[in-house]
Amino acid sequence: MSSAAEPDPILFHVSDGLARITLNRPERLNAVDPAAIERWQWIAHEVADRGDVGAVLFDAVGRAFCAGGDVLAMSRLAGAQSDASATIRALADRIHDGHRTLRESTKPIVAAVQGPVAGGGLGFMLVADLVVASDRATFASRYSDVGLTPDCGVSTLLPEAVGTRRALELTLTSRTLDAAEALDWGLVTEVVAPDAVADRARGIAEAWLRGATGAFGQAKRLVRSGLARTFQEALDDEAGTIGAAFATPDAQAAIAAFAQRSSRRADHATSD
Repeated sequence: MSSAAEPDPILFHVSDGLARITLNRPERLNAVDPAAIERWQWIAHEVADRGDVGAVLFDAVGRAFCAGGDVLAMSRLAGAQSDASATIRALADRIHDGHRTLRESTKPIVAAVQGPVAGGGLGFMLVADLVVASDRATFASRYSDVGLTPDCGVSTLLPEAVGTRRALELTLTSRTLDAAEALDWGLVTEVVAPDAVADRARGIAEAWLRGATGAFGQAKRLVRSGLARTFQEALDDEAGTIGAAFATPDAQAAIAAFAQRSSRRADHATSD
């Protein structure tokens, strides 16, 4: 944890089932430094392990969402070590552990993207299951600008979102996407006015909490894990999961209400 004179680089708060994760280094465009990386890994496990978390809102302070890794901070740290490569590898491993933990969790995540996203910031953003972006947001890889390769899960998460060809175009060139292009490519879920981003993202998270929260979480898990399994493994998992979901009070209530509505429509059709 940071001292009173040194704010947490990532804020974390849980209230009424909603966990809020907020990138909090606006002076560095929310680029993550070693302290933020440590905090990210801790928060990821906290979210995954806590039974009182049903949904996650992921946002950022300032004009940018995330500029990826803080290259200056990491280069200073690496320069002070005897093995710079091992130091950077260890930091990347901690980020990746946080990403994997959140993706494999049963907690659906919505990101509120108010401004530019670059480099590894794309990986942080794409950990979210839904992305609400401002129409002023922009998206770029910038790896070639600093002579580095994709990290923060970008090499997997980006092609998963936009396809291999477009992922290569974004990572091998200096192309920057505006919000409309990002929506067209499938990089974000929806685009809204800047002053609507926060409310729209929170509304999605709160809808998850008002509904069959457990089913939303399991649906996220099934879809997220599907690419890493054989078709039969996915089918077996689906069968077991829907069987368990069918017996929950949320599902029974929803099924009863659906049956009642269907019965009324059938009776109305017969009377006509």
